[in-house]
Amino acid sequence: MDLTPDAKRAFHVQSYGPGPSIDGVELVELKRFSDDGGTMTELARLADGRPQAFAGFTLRQVNYSEVEPGAIKAFHVHLRQTDIWFVPPGDRMLVVLVDVRQGGKTEGTKLRLVLGAGATRMLRIPPGVAHGVRNVGTAPGRIIYFTDVQFASEPAACDEGRLPWDYAGRDVWDVVRG
Repeated sequence: MDLTPDAKRAFHVQSYGPGPSIDGVELVELKRFSDDGGTMTELARLADGRPQAFAGFTLRQVNYSEVEPGAIKAFHVHLRQTDIWFVPPGDRMLVVLVDVRQGGKTEGTKLRLVLGAGATRMLRIPPGVAHGVRNVGTAPGRIIYFTDVQFASEPAACDEGRLPWDYAGRDVWDVVRG
């Protein structure tokens, strides 16, 4: 069968294989327990401030953030800090990661993934990986995140740098339709 010339130009095969990976980024599946009254998800088991699921990470601070529907909070990048993010399964947040570490084996790699959306997962974001989030849900989206460096607002001590929201391209925030 032949397609029309317009259809031939627009035709592509969607990839169902694994997406790109970024060195040091980890996605850990969590157990969610349910009973007649609701659910419970264990976020971390700590031994001396170190979550068992994330080797080499020492917990220094726990934060909670809310993002309005449609809002984009991006891009942040840390030189020393590792973030571990959790989005509740009832929320739906599009996360975009870009490896901005010069000379690394995954330098320039972009990774898009959705947190929440019925899943219970935690995401490790190492230093030098720019990260941002867009709430693609219809209600405020929530992020609980753990850091191994305590926040300091003073410019000389602050480890949170910024890149423009469209650093990875404006279309990286679009919901893929297909």
